[in-house]
Order: sequence, then structure tokens, then C-alpha cells
Amino acid sequence: MAPSSLDWQWKRFNELTLEELYRLLALRSEVFVVEQKSIYLDADGLDAACFHLLGGVPGTGQLGAYLRALPPGLKFPEASLGRVVTAPALRGQRQGRDLVERGLHFLSERFPGAPVRIGAQAYLQRFYEGFGFVAVSDIYDEDGIPHLDMRRG
Repeated sequence: MAPSSLDWQWKRFNELTLEELYRLLALRSEVFVVEQKSIYLDADGLDAACFHLLGGVPGTGQLGAYLRALPPGLKFPEASLGRVVTAPALRGQRQGRDLVERGLHFLSERFPGAPVRIGAQAYLQRFYEGFGFVAVSDIYDEDGIPHLDMRRG
């Protein structure tokens, strides 16, 4: 599973097929629950109001990367990106950077001028600083994992 690029698609919740929904929930669980050993309720009630970016691995039917874009006022006063995840087999191939760039571009077009706030895992602080985010909170525990709030714009 080493594609040079993924097939990217934005969808609203009601546009997701059952297979796409299953794949994105499975990827989120694989990484955020199993790999990171964090027991939490992933189905937080926000997905229906979000825009979903799916990065499909060409020719395989597998999901290689995913995030959800949240409109301003849904989780934070600002727009937000969440559930940012790259399949373990694709790490180190810059797919995560491409994923975040696409998410930020979408938010800037959909909500022009809106700042973006994320609840980032603390070990990814430098990664997100590379996109212009700055820490706006101290580190806090969320589901057993150190996080911090970061803001851009």
C-alpha cells in the first residue's frame, strides 16, 4: 500500500456511502482507539454536521487518509479540523501533510476569513506549527492522551 497519491473526495455526511462510512470509522478506530490505546466514544454526534475528506488508495477500495472539517460554532467558535488520520501503512509518505493542506484550503474557501482552531495531540505540535498554527492552551489530558489547543489565523 504505497501509492504516490490518493484519490481525494469531499463529502457531506449524508453523501457518504455505507462502505465509506464503515471505512472511515474503522480507520479512526484502528488508530485512535486500538493503536493509541485510548478508550473513548468516537461517535461524538458531530459527524452529521461536518464535511468529510476521504483519501482513497487507488485501485484498492482502502482508505489511506481522512479528516473532518467542522464549521465555525460547531465544536469551537472557529472553524476546525478533526479526526485527522493517516493509515499506518502510508505514514512517512507526506500524505498527512497533503491531508491537512487540503483541509485548510477547504476551510479557507468555505469559510473565508474564519480562523481555525484544533485540539491537537501534543506530540504533533511542531507538525501543526508548520501550517501556521500556534498553541493557545496549556497541555491537557483528553482521553488519556496529552493535547493542546492550537489556532491559525
